[in-house]
Amino acid sequence: MSDISQLPAWTMIPFGVMLLMIAIGPLIAEKWWEKNSNKLIVSLILGLPTAIYLMAVYGMDGVHALEHQVIFDYIPFIILLLSLYVVTGGIHLSGDIKAKPWVNTLFLAIGWVLASFMGTTGAAMLLIRPLITTNQQRKHTVHTVLFFIALVANCGGLLTPLGDPPLFMLFLRGAEFTWFLHLVPEWLFVGSILLLIYFCMDTYYYRKEHWTALSADSREVVPLQLRGKINFVWLLGIVLTVAFVNVGTIPAMGAEDAPLWLKFLREIILLTLMAASLYTTKHEVRYDMNKYTWDPIIEVAYLFLGIFTTMTPALIYLSMKAPELGMSHTWQFYYATGALSAFLDNTPTAVAFHSVATGLTPEQMAAFGPNLVAGIPEILLKAISLGAVMFGALTYIGNGPNFMVKAIAEENNIKMPSFFKYMTRFSLLILLPIYILAQLLFL
Repeated sequence: MSDISQLPAWTMIPFGVMLLMIAIGPLIAEKWWEKNSNKLIVSLILGLPTAIYLMAVYGMDGVHALEHQVIFDYIPFIILLLSLYVVTGGIHLSGDIKAKPWVNTLFLAIGWVLASFMGTTGAAMLLIRPLITTNQQRKHTVHTVLFFIALVANCGGLLTPLGDPPLFMLFLRGAEFTWFLHLVPEWLFVGSILLLIYFCMDTYYYRKEHWTALSADSREVVPLQLRGKINFVWLLGIVLTVAFVNVGTIPAMGAEDAPLWLKFLREIILLTLMAASLYTTKHEVRYDMNKYTWDPIIEVAYLFLGIFTTMTPALIYLSMKAPELGMSHTWQFYYATGALSAFLDNTPTAVAFHSVATGLTPEQMAAFGPNLVAGIPEILLKAISLGAVMFGALTYIGNGPNFMVKAIAEENNIKMPSFFKYMTRFSLLILLPIYILAQLLFL
């Protein structure tokens, strides 16, 4: 059997093709790519040969590498997303209140805070429809959806591993649940500036509204109503499970000879909470009001099966070649992670650069400071986390909720900018300067 430390560079090609398909599939073959079965086919075509090659050429080393990626990364990852998807899918907020600038800003601020605890997808899906309904009498609404994507679907999810999938993967690699609270200064800085800019912009557009629109907005008021509140109990259960049911608090879970049920105790509890949500939520709330379907989570499961499998040789190779890549500054990790997260999926991007950081020599690591978290210098973990989460807002394809929010807005006759206009008129103009300023201040 060959030495897995001599893995050739070409083994990263399936991973690159997988990410490229996710990025351009919706753009070049929209109808074909919409079918989840086609996504599974792509994952299998790229993933199976990769797995067979690793096992056939590298023997048990290849098997162990795949086992870590698929069993101990992919399964916990999908079960967490599934539980969050099911529980948040049972909560429905409805109503139509006055669409004043301070009301809209409060909507965004609440979603920005909730994103870290119910996930960016959960917070976005909970609030986007009532926000659109609240603003339905107004003419100028596109800017509200754009800032919603930035704040709620992306930047808000920085403070816990539940907020955004790349953070959960870093949590699985050894970062403590509460470590992500170290990102509060950056979260507060970026979020506060975005909210301030939004409030000023919405005030400007509010003054441009015709008086008939504002009059209708004042008359057509429906109080906010929250249904499916029992799901907040199950959501709290998910937060506590991820925080406390892990190797850090239950060391026996990490023992090699631990029974399977103990190794996956966290996932068993999460599935139980998911089942409780399905049982206790009224059908009309989940399926009629929220228009709940299983398609989005099936799509994620199919795609990430291919991602995690093809990512295995890529992570090994990047870890081996890390000392030669010239990544000697914190800003390099921040912008490299951010740039790829904007156009590819931010979860494998974060994991890939974590592997690069783990492959640095002791001397290279020492240059970033003595504190290690998740096996890498703490400042690099900050850079990777910030880049992966925040830069996902630079394009529609940077994070899963972006396209979902865009689609819901268009369903409600809001004319959203095209892919490139989104970047040139919003993300590169407003978001990127704020991200650069955050890097200069905090990294």
